[in-house]
Amino acid sequence: MKEVIKISATLTLICLICAFLLALAYNTAEGKIEANQKKAIENSINKLAPEATRQDKIKIGGKTLWKLYRNNDLTGYAAIASGQGYGGEIRIMIVTGRNLEKIKGIEIIESNETPGLGSKIQEKDFKNQFKNLEIRKPISYTKEKPAKPNQIQAITGATISSKSVVEILNKEIEKLRYKIQ
Repeated sequence: MKEVIKISATLTLICLICAFLLALAYNTAEGKIEANQKKAIENSINKLAPEATRQDKIKIGGKTLWKLYRNNDLTGYAAIASGQGYGGEIRIMIVTGRNLEKIKGIEIIESNETPGLGSKIQEKDFKNQFKNLEIRKPISYTKEKPAKPNQIQAITGATISSKSVVEILNKEIEKLRYKIQ
């Protein structure tokens, strides 16, 4: 009986020490994580809208948007879209033109998709398919070479990830159009 109590006390002490160390590590890294996320957003906007000389961060209905300006002329909007992918949440920066007619580009900010397959959504070839797509019509995907307007080619072996990106963007575009126009 004494042995059981001794082992239980030892394991409890080890668990408490581990929990303390994990909490300490989280508190130490939390600021850096937020700073890195903010930097990723800024870099994405700068990459997708290099002409923008000013960004005004605004909140509409609890959603953060960025109005992009070249000098004092509105050039477009940026927003973060997120949703479920195959391996977890996917967060996408989308930049549109000022009239919400076309996508200027997308950037994958966060993704946990399968390495070598779903992770290809982060590759330039996949992301470039979204440039200049009209956003007044839904975006669709195909496993073949795109034959219709507003269609992108899904990544072979990662159809779920491709489909997720398309669905996330379609939902976000609809929200943007509703909130801005």
